[in-house]
Amino acid sequence: MGKLTAAMIKDLTEPGRYSDGEGLLLQISPSGGKSWLMRVQVNGRRRDIGLGELRHVSLRDARLEAAAIKKLAKSGIDPLEERRKVEIVIPTFEQAAKRAHAEMVKGWKNGKHTKQWIKTLELYAYPKLGKLRVDQIEGPIIRDVLAEIWLNIPETARRVRQRIGTVLDWSYANGFRTCEAPMRSISKGLPRQPRKTGHFAALPHAEVPAFMKRLRARGLSSSRLALEALILTAVRSGEVRGARWSELDDDLTLWTIPAERMKGGVEHTVPLSAQAAGVFRQAQALRIKGCDLIFPGATSGSALSDMALLELVRGMDLPATVHGFRSSFRDWAAEETDVPREIAEAALAHTLENKVEAAYRRTDFLAKRRDLMKAWADFCLPPVKTRSRQQAERKNAVVGRASEVAAPPRRPRRTGARQIVQGS
Repeated sequence: MGKLTAAMIKDLTEPGRYSDGEGLLLQISPSGGKSWLMRVQVNGRRRDIGLGELRHVSLRDARLEAAAIKKLAKSGIDPLEERRKVEIVIPTFEQAAKRAHAEMVKGWKNGKHTKQWIKTLELYAYPKLGKLRVDQIEGPIIRDVLAEIWLNIPETARRVRQRIGTVLDWSYANGFRTCEAPMRSISKGLPRQPRKTGHFAALPHAEVPAFMKRLRARGLSSSRLALEALILTAVRSGEVRGARWSELDDDLTLWTIPAERMKGGVEHTVPLSAQAAGVFRQAQALRIKGCDLIFPGATSGSALSDMALLELVRGMDLPATVHGFRSSFRDWAAEETDVPREIAEAALAHTLENKVEAAYRRTDFLAKRRDLMKAWADFCLPPVKTRSRQQAERKNAVVGRASEVAAPPRRPRRTGARQIVQGS
């Protein structure tokens, strides 16, 4: 009897893999897509075999297919190779792109985007990838495709990267590849793209910890604490300046910003790191009776002005804007972590341009964002070791060294005519 039910599958939204037993797995991608995977051992080798997307393959059909695959594996036949020989004609990248595109456009309303999506692949991906089977495409050749346009037309290059990944993930979900698209590691082999002109000046993420140290050395004020909170949570200026005590939970672990205060008009829940919670606790010292604002302005009952934060930044001779700290966070997430783009974008409360992806996303990645924001806070403000912790570490180090050296035998002490030996 399988572990999953149709109702359970409908309710599952968190990306990951969920076992139905006997090697059958339901996998949910970061974008919310659901597909089946069968995992078997054949002659000591593990084989992962895609069975198709949930919308095309029901739970019952997936179990029947899984049982057939398991039977083949037990007899020593590689089900994946058998399927390739008998049933599957693996498409080329161009063929897969057209099929994936044909499925996705059914939910698109923007005709211009529909044409642009496939056109970018025709122009930049097909020349090198078009005639290759999708199971032959690996990281190095994708990097070669992107390298030609990565610096010259960076925005288009990023779109091409995303669309190549979509085609390969579609191929994986339909059993044409044995692994997902290797897109997360592709950027590591490419040079850093130039910053967009006309956008908010941002502090390089490597310089943020030093700036935070300088910022914390200033006197306690609403503007200082608001800027700290903004950096640690990666929210927008207006969202932090309008923050209210009623938006925080009792444990200071979650900050829920209502839809009416969000740029995208959608409620945003911010997981608070220990450092961010500490900022809000400090703000309690500035709390005004009868005022719900966390960071009140100079005028009683009013919020901080945008200029208050900007003047603070300028007063510290910083060649950046307040909003630019969101770019610092985004660059750090892209260059220093393996976090998928979708999670970093969710942390920034960015509205998805792809309406299909937005429709399929049924999660806000709260657990993964909590880990991400903790890592960002630890980067900006490394946890300080307490004196007791430092003493304990020194003591453990001394004990560890002492245990490696044999202690000399103790000489007995004499008290009068009686000999007292320690431990007797």
